[in-house]
Amino acid sequence: MWVRKCEVDANDEELSPIPLEIASNEEFIPPPQTPGQKAVAERLKEISEAGAKKQGLNRRDFLRTGSGMAAALLAYNQVFGEVYDVNVEEVYDQMAFKEKWPKEQFIFDIQTHHVDVSRKWYDDTPQGRRTIAFFLMLRQGKDDKAKLEQLNRAHYVKELFGDSDTVMAVISGVPSREWDKNPLPPDQMVATRKYVNDLAGSQRVLSHGLLRPNLGKKEMEEMERQVKELKIDAWKMYTGAELGEKAWFMDDPKVAYPFWEKTRKLGIKNLCVHKGLPLGAFNEKACTPHDLEKAAKDFPDLNFIVYHSGYRGGFWLGQGTGEKVVDKKTDDPQEIPWISDILRILKRNPKIKNIYFELGSTFQQISSANPTRCLHMLGQMIQVAGADHILWGTDSIWGGSPQSQIERLRRMKMTKELQDKYKYPELTDEIKNQIFGLNAA
Repeated sequence: MWVRKCEVDANDEELSPIPLEIASNEEFIPPPQTPGQKAVAERLKEISEAGAKKQGLNRRDFLRTGSGMAAALLAYNQVFGEVYDVNVEEVYDQMAFKEKWPKEQFIFDIQTHHVDVSRKWYDDTPQGRRTIAFFLMLRQGKDDKAKLEQLNRAHYVKELFGDSDTVMAVISGVPSREWDKNPLPPDQMVATRKYVNDLAGSQRVLSHGLLRPNLGKKEMEEMERQVKELKIDAWKMYTGAELGEKAWFMDDPKVAYPFWEKTRKLGIKNLCVHKGLPLGAFNEKACTPHDLEKAAKDFPDLNFIVYHSGYRGGFWLGQGTGEKVVDKKTDDPQEIPWISDILRILKRNPKIKNIYFELGSTFQQISSANPTRCLHMLGQMIQVAGADHILWGTDSIWGGSPQSQIERLRRMKMTKELQDKYKYPELTDEIKNQIFGLNAA
C-alpha cells in the first residue's frame, strides 16, 4: 500500500529543512536514503533537540526557522566535512542566522512551474490520469481537489515570491500533443506572466513557449503563433517526449534544423531543452546530451540551455522508454552521468560558447544526497564552461518553495581538499551571484 509522502510529512515531528529522501511517483519503488542522508538525519535530530530546547520551541517548529536550516547545514558538515558555511551559534540564536542573510541579492529562477486547475485536462486520457496522480502525490489536503489547488497560480506566487528570496522567474511547461490536455499550455503560461507582472507593477516573470519539432510542419504555424501572438520569451522542448510520434534529436537536419532556422528568423535565440531525467516517461536515449555538440556548432548564434544540466538521476529517475543507455561503471568521483558527457563535449570543443548548464532539480537532488558530489559538479562546470555558463533554476513549485535550495547554494563552499586535489576554484560571492541571477539577466 502506497502512503503519500505529503501525508508522512504532515505527521513528521522531525521534518528536515533539506529533503533527505526522494518520493516515488507510485509507479516505481523510491530510491532508499543514502548512508550519508541517514547519518545527516541522525545528527540533525540531536542538533535540533538542543537548538529547540535553547529557544523554547518544539522540534518541528524549530526546524521551520532559520536556526533549523542552520542545524541541517551543520548536520551535513558533521557528515560530509566543511561543505557549508555555518556555525553553531546560528543554531541557538535566530539573529546570528539573520546576520548572514545577503542583502538585495538578485535571484532569477529560470525553471518554475504550476498547474492550471481551472480546466479538467486530466480526466480524458491515461497520460492525463498518470500526470495528475503524480501532482497529487506532492501535496497534502482533505481531498484531491484541495491538493491540486496547492499547485495553482496563487500558490505559485506565494511560494516563489512570498516564501523565498526569488526576484524574477521563468514560467515553464511540460509537453503534450494537444494543448487542451496540457497542465499549463503556452496560453496559460503567458497569462501567468501577465498576472504576476501586473500584480508586481514590474517585470518579474518571463514565459517559455513549448516547441515540439517531432510534430512536423504544422508545428511551424504554432511556433509563429506563440512568438507573434503570445510573445513568448524563449523555447522549452523535450527531445525525449514522443507525443505519438518518435523521439527526436537536436542535431537532426531534417526534424530539428528547420525549427532552428525558423526561430532564428523569429528572433528567439534561447533554446531550453530537457536533458537527463527520463523520469520513466521519456525516451531514454533522446534524453542524453550527445546531440548538443553538432547543433551548437552548426548554430553558434543560438543558445542551447540544458535543463537539469543533463543529469541522468538515479533509480527510476534515470530510467526511460525505448533503447536503454548503459553508463560505463567507474569509481571516479568526477564522473556524473550525463553531465560529464557535456563536459567532455566542451573540453574537445573549446570554441563552443553557446551551451549552458541549468541547475533545476539537479542541484536539489545532488546537494541533498551528497554535497561533495555537488561540489565536484559545480567545480567542473566552472573549470570547463565558466561560472558565466551556469544558470539558476529550481523546478519549483513541484517541491514547494525554493528557499531551501537558495540557502544551500548561498552557504555551499568548496572544501580545501577538493581545491588542492582538483584545482577547483572557491565558490565566491561573485560566482554565486553570477549563478543566482546575473548570468540569466
